[in-house]
Amino acid sequence: MNLRTHASSAALAVAAMAMALSPRLPAAGALEPGVPEIPFDSVPNFLHLPPNLYLGEVAGIAVNSSRHVFVLSRGNTTGPAYGAAAAQLLEFDADGDFVREIGHNLYAWSYAHQVRVDPEDNVWVADKGSDMVVRFDAQARVDLVFGRKPEAADESAHPLAHPKPPLPPIDGLFRQVTDVTWDSGHNIYISDGYINSRVAKYDRDGNWIGSWGEPGDGPGQFNTLHAIVADRQDRIYVADRGNARIQVFDTAGKLLQIIRIDVPAPPNAPVAIGNRPAQSGRADGSPAGGGTMQPGSPWAMCITAGPVQYLYVSDAYPGRIYKLSLDGKVLGWLGGTGKVPKKFGWIHSMACPTDNELYVAELLNWRAQKLLLHPH
Repeated sequence: MNLRTHASSAALAVAAMAMALSPRLPAAGALEPGVPEIPFDSVPNFLHLPPNLYLGEVAGIAVNSSRHVFVLSRGNTTGPAYGAAAAQLLEFDADGDFVREIGHNLYAWSYAHQVRVDPEDNVWVADKGSDMVVRFDAQARVDLVFGRKPEAADESAHPLAHPKPPLPPIDGLFRQVTDVTWDSGHNIYISDGYINSRVAKYDRDGNWIGSWGEPGDGPGQFNTLHAIVADRQDRIYVADRGNARIQVFDTAGKLLQIIRIDVPAPPNAPVAIGNRPAQSGRADGSPAGGGTMQPGSPWAMCITAGPVQYLYVSDAYPGRIYKLSLDGKVLGWLGGTGKVPKKFGWIHSMACPTDNELYVAELLNWRAQKLLLHPH
């Protein structure tokens, strides 16, 4: 099965149709009049860390069927200022009490990016620094490993280069991997995200099936695949962060939909760090200068498990969370940039076990928050 060839042909066909019919693909998520702000609360100090244990940048958060919370932090580092290993996986019970550290000094720990829990309560970690995805079973034993960490003994060992154009991807190897999800047949989808710009697909036993995607801003192309989730209909949602959009595919890599979140930022919205992003774009709605800091540019995503599924998406500026129907309609938003509870500093990961209960991981504030939503 050549998913890459299939996806490239499909992308070209979709692009041709889009150019013939309209300036861009029909994009859901356009601003609806009166998109409401959703009131919510943040549970005070919901994680209870033991003495002398601290979180660094919280890159990932996930919840299992027992309501245990798994926090992947860029902590546990005593190395050099540059190039230090920064990854630690911690488990908390439903009351937020510390249970254990998982994978202490694991070979794959390098630079934490994402943690997910699958329907069988296996815990998956994507490590951007080691280019590896690791699955722990429910007893916290390593039972599946994807990718390979560069050899420390290699005289040419160094951080990944970013040549332009990128080097061709290699089956089974990642370059700055970001996230993982599954379909109803337990096939595995990995967002190989910063450099390779593709979705890699494996079967349930971990055998390589193929991949789709390439760098670019056209349909089916990517600029930093930062998160990936699947719904019950086996639609695969990819956060194409640099292009400020979510692309939706079937399990063979066929592009089904492009979602853009168009809820403008207030002119005085605070900026978490750095200069205020330029709010301008091209005629087709895509960002003019890169979409990472555009309002609605997807950093984190989760899909609820209820009878009616919803998609939650976060951005870095103006630091909001958006609630969407699965067809891409924006139903509401909450939050904004800041350092106090109920404000956010670069949400990097989210878990949404119920429609109105969210767990969010923040990079800049070195914390996780549990949010309880009160929609109208």
